[in-house]
Amino acid sequence: MRILVTGGTGYIGSHTTLELLNAGHDVVVMDNLANSSTTSLERVAELAGRTADFVQADLLDPQALEDIFATHSPDAVIHFAGLKAVGESVAKPLHYYRNNVAGTLNLLEAMDRHDVRTIVFSSSATVYGASEEVPLVEKMPMDAVNPYGRTKEQIEDILADLGASDERWSIALLRYFNPVGAHESGRIGEDPTGVPNNLLPFVAQVAVGRREKVMVFGNDYPTPDGTGVRDYIHVVDLAAGHLAALDYIAARKGVKRWNLGTGNGSSVLQVLAAFSKAAGKDVPYEFAPRRPGDAAVSYADPSAALAELGWSASRSLDDMCRDHWNWQKQNPQGYAS
Repeated sequence: MRILVTGGTGYIGSHTTLELLNAGHDVVVMDNLANSSTTSLERVAELAGRTADFVQADLLDPQALEDIFATHSPDAVIHFAGLKAVGESVAKPLHYYRNNVAGTLNLLEAMDRHDVRTIVFSSSATVYGASEEVPLVEKMPMDAVNPYGRTKEQIEDILADLGASDERWSIALLRYFNPVGAHESGRIGEDPTGVPNNLLPFVAQVAVGRREKVMVFGNDYPTPDGTGVRDYIHVVDLAAGHLAALDYIAARKGVKRWNLGTGNGSSVLQVLAAFSKAAGKDVPYEFAPRRPGDAAVSYADPSAALAELGWSASRSLDDMCRDHWNWQKQNPQGYAS
C-alpha cells in the first residue's frame, strides 16, 4: 500500500516508516519539523535501501493537506503528528487543542474528500488517567488528567463517532505505554528537543555526559523499591504493532482499540540499574518529592493485541537499554551530532 505517515520524522514515526519500507509499502511522510529533523529520514533510507517521499507541511494548513492527497493518493494514514509534552500542555492548553485536535479534524476531512478511510491513530496510555487499577484494559473508562491526554481522548472520541456514523471507515486506536530504545543499528533513535520529558532519554543524556544526574520523583510509593512502576516498550516492537494494526483494519471496517505494551512493569530504579549495566557505568541519581498526578504503578494488559493482531512485544528491558545507549553514544547530541 501507499501509506501517508504524519509526524513521520519523529521518534516513533521514523521507526515505523522504516518498518513500513522494509515490509514493501510505499511511504509519504508529512511533518512540520517543529521538533524533529529530516536527518532521521535520510538514515531510514540508508537502513531500508529505499526512500520515503517527504513533504514539509502542517496539519493546520488545509490546502497543504489537499495537495498531499491529490498528489500522492495514499491508501491509508498512520497519524503520529502532534504535540506531546504534558507540562507544556498544562501551560498552553489552547496550543495543544488547536494543534492536536483541530489538526486531526483537518486531516480527517481531507481523507474523507479523497475517499481514504483507513487510519491508525497514535493514542496513549495517558487516556486512562491516574487509574490505580492494573493492568489497564481497553474497556476501562478514559479519564485523562492533563490537556495532552485529553487531546488524545478527544481524538479517540472523534474517531469513534466517525466510525459509528459511516461504516466505510476502518480505524485503529493504539494506546502506547512508554516507548524507549532505538533501532539496533544506532542510526535512528529518540532526539528530544530541550529537557527530555520522559525517563529513558533523560537517563541516556546523563550517561553520555549532557546532564548531571537523574531526578527520581518519589521513593515512597507502595512498590517493591518505593519508585514508580511503568510499562516500557521497545520502539521497534511498537512500530511492528502499527504494521499489524494496519494489516488488520485494511481488511475490516469499524473502530478497534488496542494497548501496545509489554504487560510488565519496571520501576525507576530497575531502569537505572539496567541502563547502568548497558552503559558500563553507574548513572547518578537523586530522589525528589513525588510529582502530583503520578500513579504508583501503571502497566498494560496487551492480551487483545495478541489475540486479534498476533502481536506481542518481544524485547526485554535490557534490550531496550542496550539499544537506547547504542543510539545515544553514537549520537551524543542526537541528530545534531
